[in-house]
Amino acid sequence: MDSNKLNAYQRNAILTASPPELTLMLYEGAIKFCNIGIMAIEKKNYEEANTNLKKAQAIITELRVTLDHKYPVWEDFERVYDWIYRRLIEGNIHKDIEVIEDTLKYIREMRDTWKEVMRRNKVLPK
Repeated sequence: MDSNKLNAYQRNAILTASPPELTLMLYEGAIKFCNIGIMAIEKKNYEEANTNLKKAQAIITELRVTLDHKYPVWEDFERVYDWIYRRLIEGNIHKDIEVIEDTLKYIREMRDTWKEVMRRNKVLPK
């Protein structure tokens, strides 16, 4: 598939996604960018690592600012997102793969929990 068709497909997927699906996409994106960042550090390509880890940080910020304050658990999520964000910064500054992998473990856990919530509420991804 050429890049124009792929970009159009991805854009369409985002525009037609439900809010729960968008949240899942954000988790998936954060995981992807952390993995790219780790691989870049291993290759000593620190500019690419920085670029991708900053993308993961931006996604965590987006998840954080879109928390719905009408649910009591929002404060718990706020604290978790804050911790993840700070750890991503730490891992990026020090190019510390162990810190990033530890953070990635929590992002994956949150993604998996979100998938389970979607499954239980019958809001499965398309």
